[in-house]
Amino acid sequence: MHLQSTKTLSNGVEMPCFGLGVYKMTEREETLQAIDKALKFGYRAIDTASLYGNEVEVGEAIRHSGIQREDIFVTTKVWNNDQGYDATLRAFEVSLKKLNIDYLDLYLTHWAVPETFEETYRAIERLYDEKLIRATGVSNHHEHHLEKILAKANTAPMVNQVELHPYLQQLPLRAFCSEHQIAVTAWSPLGRGGVLTDPTIVEIGQEIGKTAAQVVLRWHLQNNTLVIPKSVTPSRIEENAQIFDFELTQAQMEKMATLNRNQRFGQDPDHFKFDF
Repeated sequence: MHLQSTKTLSNGVEMPCFGLGVYKMTEREETLQAIDKALKFGYRAIDTASLYGNEVEVGEAIRHSGIQREDIFVTTKVWNNDQGYDATLRAFEVSLKKLNIDYLDLYLTHWAVPETFEETYRAIERLYDEKLIRATGVSNHHEHHLEKILAKANTAPMVNQVELHPYLQQLPLRAFCSEHQIAVTAWSPLGRGGVLTDPTIVEIGQEIGKTAAQVVLRWHLQNNTLVIPKSVTPSRIEENAQIFDFELTQAQMEKMATLNRNQRFGQDPDHFKFDF
């Protein structure tokens, strides 16, 4: 496994196992520099969203990178107040225009808004049928959300992006996704930094000469989870990606498995405050 290793989605599309998340990157130059650094270091996936307000910068950084468009996997998401069938199609056009690209690799429903998430996904299916996106997906969907989508979908979601880290291991959801060939991407893979002082993780890092962040990111990959750590710091962008020269042992993986607390640092999809 290496930095540009991919996971084969259910439709055969290859999605990078490791990418850069750009949540809360709101300063233009900082955003451009972070993406430029990541791409130069070897990252080949960028995960953004209309909510993040940086789709323009993401597109600009990709164009200026000198890397072929087809070699970079671009994900964005439709925000909650743009959901519903027609509204999602319009929101997609806006995102595509801001990114200034011809197609998206992956388009996600950002949160499962109760009244609209099924129609939102139906619009994503249409975009897929029209070959405007290479893969379909959702974000922050529990099993019961996915069951509703699967009951009607012609094309099942290929990806579910959820909060996932050692304190929130999401075993039932991961099992459900595995059963239905839905790849899982971890947002907040480091628990917003909240897991990095955990004594067990720190101890494993000391055993193998790696940072706590590197231990956690490697743990994700060995659990077959895709990761998109966010950082604007050049040294951290490098550090996060230096996880392909070691493996956690079975004993270390078992220690990590004991850390689950079902603790969220973000919101629970069932209790998200959908106040627009």
